[in-house]
Amino acid sequence: MIKLIASDLDGTLLHNGAQELSPYTIDVIRRITQKGIHFIAASGRQYDNERRLFAGIEDEISYIAENGSLCVHKGEVISRGIIPDDLAYRIMHEIKKEPGYEIVASREDTCLIEDNDPEFVNHIVNVMHNTTEIVDDITKVRGPFLKLAIANMHSHDLGPYLRHLQEMFSPAVKVVTSGNIWIDFIVPGYNKGTALQKMMDLFGVKPEECMAFGDQYNDVEMLELAGQGYAMSNAAPGIAGHARYVTDSVEEVLEDVLAGID
Repeated sequence: MIKLIASDLDGTLLHNGAQELSPYTIDVIRRITQKGIHFIAASGRQYDNERRLFAGIEDEISYIAENGSLCVHKGEVISRGIIPDDLAYRIMHEIKKEPGYEIVASREDTCLIEDNDPEFVNHIVNVMHNTTEIVDDITKVRGPFLKLAIANMHSHDLGPYLRHLQEMFSPAVKVVTSGNIWIDFIVPGYNKGTALQKMMDLFGVKPEECMAFGDQYNDVEMLELAGQGYAMSNAAPGIAGHARYVTDSVEEVLEDVLAGID
């Protein structure tokens, strides 16, 4: 029997750049939790942002935020991963050498960005609705940093630059795509899979009692850990190989779970 369900957001529960969950999605998840099944939002997004997305049921679910660097259950931090300041600043200085890339430095209380690209600022502040602080020089802000992320609003061809960054900074930090325009820098030993394991330990849930959904490389560990891992049918190349199943719709699978209980 499934006792815990974890789902990625962008590209999984949120489609085509959507920044709001549908009333139907919220309703399905509410019904899941009412059956005593734990639901976890698992995203590269910040914790505040996740809570806003699940308005109405925000206190009924748990959260894996910042790609696993922050786990929160009922307002209590279960685990927290921090990128060392010196490494964070080295990454920021390297990114500033490459035109077109904007940096998001994530602290637990806010995300920090510069006011360089109006489209990027609008995306973070008015589209994603992040809790945000705009600064003059991001290399001068103080940590601790849960995660760094970079975005190129004008190019989806991240491959060459991704490989360059991986060569420069691995294994000190994990460098992974988390969407078509995003590259994330994550604390080693922290990812959605390790975060999910902490949640499973907290609830006393075994892998075979766990279901997970994802579509990107930052979902791999979570999909592999869950006894029932679902890759989205439009997932990034190779992701389906890390999952047991493929689906077009998280909600359809959740409805099947509910039908099996009733």
